[in-house]
Amino acid sequence: MTSASNGPREVAAVAPPELGLTARQLIARAAALRPMLLERQAEVEERTYPAEDVHRAVQHAGIYRLFVPRRYGGYELDVPTFARVGIELARGCPSTAWNVLLASNHALHVGSFFGERAQAEAFGDGDFRAPAVTAPIGVAKPRDGGWELNGSVAYCSGAPYSTHYMGQALMPGGEGRQLLFLAPRSEFVMVEGSWGDLLGLKGSGSHTLRFDGGWVPAHFVLEDTLMVDVDVSDPANVPGVALHGNPMYGGRTMGLFTITLASVMVGAVHNALDEYERQMHEKRTPLPPFVARRDDPDYQRYFGAAMAKIATAEAALLQACEQHMEHCRRAAEDGVAYSYGADMLVGCIAREVMVAAWETMQADIFRTSGSSSSRHGERLERIYRDLSMGNSHRNTLLRDFAYRAVAMERLGIPRVAVGRAPSGRAASQEAAR
Repeated sequence: MTSASNGPREVAAVAPPELGLTARQLIARAAALRPMLLERQAEVEERTYPAEDVHRAVQHAGIYRLFVPRRYGGYELDVPTFARVGIELARGCPSTAWNVLLASNHALHVGSFFGERAQAEAFGDGDFRAPAVTAPIGVAKPRDGGWELNGSVAYCSGAPYSTHYMGQALMPGGEGRQLLFLAPRSEFVMVEGSWGDLLGLKGSGSHTLRFDGGWVPAHFVLEDTLMVDVDVSDPANVPGVALHGNPMYGGRTMGLFTITLASVMVGAVHNALDEYERQMHEKRTPLPPFVARRDDPDYQRYFGAAMAKIATAEAALLQACEQHMEHCRRAAEDGVAYSYGADMLVGCIAREVMVAAWETMQADIFRTSGSSSSRHGERLERIYRDLSMGNSHRNTLLRDFAYRAVAMERLGIPRVAVGRAPSGRAASQEAAR
């Protein structure tokens, strides 16, 4: 990866809003938002993103600052904490959680890959939200010591309250080379109405962004860099490790991205189980003897099976988070590179979590909850749609590709980097597989 040289700069550290805020406190704050998020689910769907006061409540809780480095007014908390916060938010509203997490998780990437000058300008006092999409917006053009951006990108989750956008653009020359850029909100416009007509996650703020002559300075651009495959094999060349003294700012991206989605899925199926538990107390069995479902052996088994499967999925998710953190630590402290295959394996675990959450919802909860739960606007009906969208996300379609990728690295088979056009003998070998 290449970037403009920033030169040495002395940047005064920005004091975080609450010095000493702990992970446990932030998770508790996310859980405390649950009643409000539950109450506003229908409204969020209708608007296609959370209301201003909901956004402000999340902001006031400090959740957007979770991955922002301490020196720029953030809390610099770890990936397991991020996942737990996401679970709590989705237990209130999956759409809101999707919107919030995908606007806040990329602070970790910016804090890792971009130079000190770019970070100081982008993070400012820590108020930073940047959704991202891997699809290139179009061809970028060199201009005035930076790059001009034209084009658009769809399904950009977390767009409504964003301060920046992190994305890809093609480099001139037609060779398939791409650059990774960070653009302030002033350089693009959001096109509403590009998501709300889909089946689920209607309130996730997944709108189209359009660039029309937008411009970013050279230090906001990393040439020949793919967001999903940034080379971190040498921690000395990853700006965030040295800048922040934290191995977390030297990790890869695909595993973390999938962890983000899986956190919403686990929280959403917890949400469904909460409603199912209410029904256990308030609904009766559909067949005689007509008793409360909580007293029926079959419903006890349905409920217990869902509990066990959700707990297993959550445990796997948190283990994926710990593996990501350990890969970062080993790279920075032991010189063991965080490899492409290791990143893909972390993503594989999180992806299995996503599928497990959906399967538990449709097989154990929705199937046994009764037809009344499928009425439009019912809590389970909405969560069913949300989980269905999560299960059909492009990320889950990478399941077989990722299986093959981790096997190839383990078996010592060379790969062609994702998003880079193969050439020569490598192209022939790739086409033959």
